[in-house]
Amino acid sequence: MTRPSGDGVQSMSDADGEAWGSLTDRAYRQLEELIVTLRLAPGDVLSEAALSKQLGIGRTPIREALQRLAREGLVVILPRRGILVAEINVRSQLELLRVRRELERLMATLCARRCSAEEREEFAALAEAMDAAGAADDDVAFMRQDRQLNMAISAYCRNEYASRAIGLTHGLSRRFWYQHYKQVLDLPLCARLHADQARAIASGDGAATAESTDRLMDYMETFTRATLDAELGGRR
Repeated sequence: MTRPSGDGVQSMSDADGEAWGSLTDRAYRQLEELIVTLRLAPGDVLSEAALSKQLGIGRTPIREALQRLAREGLVVILPRRGILVAEINVRSQLELLRVRRELERLMATLCARRCSAEEREEFAALAEAMDAAGAADDDVAFMRQDRQLNMAISAYCRNEYASRAIGLTHGLSRRFWYQHYKQVLDLPLCARLHADQARAIASGDGAATAESTDRLMDYMETFTRATLDAELGGRR
């Protein structure tokens, strides 16, 4: 029996009846969170065998997940030398934000126009969850809700080209945020801006969605520039 994985690849089921595709997706989600939350730190050397043992997932799904993470810039695969967690570059993050700003506005406004009633309810629930994470100053809850919001926007905008393009930015952005937020980020404010975006999408108001997305991206750029200033100041 076959079924599509998260990358749309048809995969044979394993001996336990779970499709390779779903195992690859699970390996990807777990590895991405380990990298984004810096439990696998920049420069760490990764071993397929060790990760397979740690996560309890076979080496083939681990290998496929690492290849996907390499496409997203979170790991670097060096032929015959090994696999490394990619370094974090603040200046590159500013360039990434320029691309993300345009894609985020496009995709969020498409969501506001194209979502079903059930999907709008999902965005409303995400807004409440974001508010709760901000009120609790809970960084891990915020990061997980951020991932869910990103996935919902990517799915419900119904533009596969934009979704593919922005997928390359999400993990890098979350990891950058997680590394630096304690120094310069106002987590409750950031959570509220995400919640505002989700609520605007739920309302179906395209203009309000574009405005809320721009405010969110403005804040993320301010955060990134403050991080760069702090890094440069620390070198003086």
